Amino acid sequence: MDLDGGDSPWGDVPSQSPGSRNGSKSSGDGTGRVILQASSNNVRSPARRNPRTTRKISAQATKLEAVDDTLDPLGPLGDNSGGDTSPTAPEQAPTPPQKEPFAAQSIRPTSSTSQVSGSAGVGDSVNLEEDGAGFRGPPPVQPPSEADSSKRPSEPSVSVEKAAHPTFDITVGDPHKVGDLTSSHIVYQVRTRTTSKAYRQPEFAVSRRYRDFLWLYNSMHNNNPGVVVPPPPEKQAVGRFDTNFVESRRAALERMLNKIAAHSILQHDGDMKIFLESETFTMDVKNKENREPDLGQSKGMFSSFGISVGGGGKFVEHDDWFHDRKIYLDALENQLKALMKAIDTVVAQRKGLADAAGDFSASLHALAAVELSPALSTPLDGLSDLQLRIRELYERQAQQDVLTLGITIDEYLRLIGSIKTAFSQRQKAFHSWHAAESEMQKRKNTQEKLLRQGKTQQDRLNQANADVADAERKVHQTRLLFDDMGRLMRNELQRFEKEKVEDFKSGVETFLESAVEAQKELIELWETFLLQLDTDDEGNPYYAGAAAAGNVPSEPAQEGNAAAAVTTAEEEA
Repeated sequence: MDLDGGDSPWGDVPSQSPGSRNGSKSSGDGTGRVILQASSNNVRSPARRNPRTTRKISAQATKLEAVDDTLDPLGPLGDNSGGDTSPTAPEQAPTPPQKEPFAAQSIRPTSSTSQVSGSAGVGDSVNLEEDGAGFRGPPPVQPPSEADSSKRPSEPSVSVEKAAHPTFDITVGDPHKVGDLTSSHIVYQVRTRTTSKAYRQPEFAVSRRYRDFLWLYNSMHNNNPGVVVPPPPEKQAVGRFDTNFVESRRAALERMLNKIAAHSILQHDGDMKIFLESETFTMDVKNKENREPDLGQSKGMFSSFGISVGGGGKFVEHDDWFHDRKIYLDALENQLKALMKAIDTVVAQRKGLADAAGDFSASLHALAAVELSPALSTPLDGLSDLQLRIRELYERQAQQDVLTLGITIDEYLRLIGSIKTAFSQRQKAFHSWHAAESEMQKRKNTQEKLLRQGKTQQDRLNQANADVADAERKVHQTRLLFDDMGRLMRNELQRFEKEKVEDFKSGVETFLESAVEAQKELIELWETFLLQLDTDDEGNPYYAGAAAAGNVPSEPAQEGNAAAAVTTAEEEA
C-alpha cells in the first residue's frame, strides 16, 4: 500500500525509504533497527495537527486545588498522583498507565489530549488536569464532621414495626341523655390514646352517639370487603334509657372500638380516623358522601373496578374449607343462642330473687312495726335490713352476669353476623367474576364474527378488539379480587377462632369470680346478722336461747318464776 500521498489516518509519520522526498535520513544502530530522523521543518507534530488543542484550553478554565491524596478514602489515583510534582518539559507527556501492547497502539501518537480521550474511552484511570505543577487527581471525599451531625434534629427514632402497628387505648364513657322528648338520645365520650403518627395528638376526646358507631361499622364493611368487622350492639326501642341497658351498650361499644383499633387492616382505615378525631363529624361525613355519592352499601371495593355487584344466581361453594367453616358457624350460632337464652334465664331468676327479697323485707318491716315487744321487733327490723342488702346483692350479680358472660356471647353472635356478611361479599365477588367472564365471551363471539366478514368491517373490528381487551382486564381483576378475598377471609377466620377462645376464657373466669365473691358476701351478711342476734349494744339478749347461754332468765322464765312464787306464797298462807 502506498503511504506517500497525504497524512496517515492514524495521525503519525509513516516509515519511508531513504530516498523519500521529505528529507529524512535513516541510519542503523548496529542491531538491525532503523532509526528515522525527521527534519523539524517538514514533519508536523501531532499536537499541531490536532484541532482539539484550542478547545482543551478553553474547557479547562476551572482549576482544582491541590489536596493531599493520602486522605482520599479510595486511595491515590494514577501512578504519580501522590508522588513527584516537579514541572516537566512541555514537549514531554506523562507516562500513561501501562497496558499490554498491541499493534494498533504501537504507532498511536503521544499527544496528551489523545491519551486522555482514548484512555477514558476504554475505562483507564487518567489524570483530570494538566498545568505547570503536573497532573493531580480529584479532591477526596470528606467524612461528615461532628459539627454537622450535631446540627441534625435529635428526634427519637421509631422502629418500622412500631410505626406499622401503632397501639390504641380507647375508652367510651360518660353516657348522658340529650335532646327533647322527640329527639332524645344518649351521647358517649370517646377518649383515645395512641402512638400512631397519623393523628394530630397522642390523646384526644370526642362526643359520639349510637348512630355514629353504626356509620363506622357500615363504612368499614364497604371499605374492606372480606374483613370481619367487630359490630356494635343491636338497636333497642324499649328501655333504651334504662341504666343497665345504657351500661351494657357502653361496654359493648368500647369493646367494638378497641377490637377495630387492634386489627392490622382496620386501624389504618380513613373512616376510623374521622370517627376518633374529627370535631366536626357530621360535616365531614356529609362531605365524604358528596365526594363519593355512588359508594353505597357493599359497593366500595367493587365499584372502584367498574364491576357490578348484583345478586346473581344461587351460589354453590366449591371450596371444601369454606363449606366446612360455614357449617361450623351455623352450628356455633345455634349453640351460642341457646347459651344466651340460658344466661337470660339465670339473670331473670336472680332478678326474681332480688324482688322476692325486697318483698320479704317489706313484710318483716311491717311486722316489726306492729310488734309491741322490743325483744321481737328489733330482730325483725334487723332481718328486714338484711333482706334489703341481699336484694342489692342479687341485682348486682344479675348485672355482672350480663356484663361478663352475657356480653361476650352477644358480641360473638353479632360477629358471626359480620362473618356471614363477609361470606356474602365473597359470593358477590364470585358472581361478578363469572359475569365478567360471560361478558368477555360475548365480546369474543362478536370479534370472531367480524373477523369472518373480512376487511369490510375494519372499524367495528377495531372496536371489538378494544372491547375484548377491556373484558379480559375486568375478568383478570375480578378473579384476583375473588382470590384475594378468599385468602383474606382465611386469615380473618383464624383470627376469629383465636380471639374467641381468649374472650370466652376471660368471660367465664370473670363470671365464676363474680359468683364466688357474691356468695362470700352473702355468707358474711348472714354471719354478721347472727352475731348481732347474740347480743345487742347493751349486752341484752334478743331471744331466750341467747339469754340461757348468757345465764340470764328470759321474760317467759321470769313470768313463770313469778307465778311459782305467788303460788308458794298462797300455799304458805
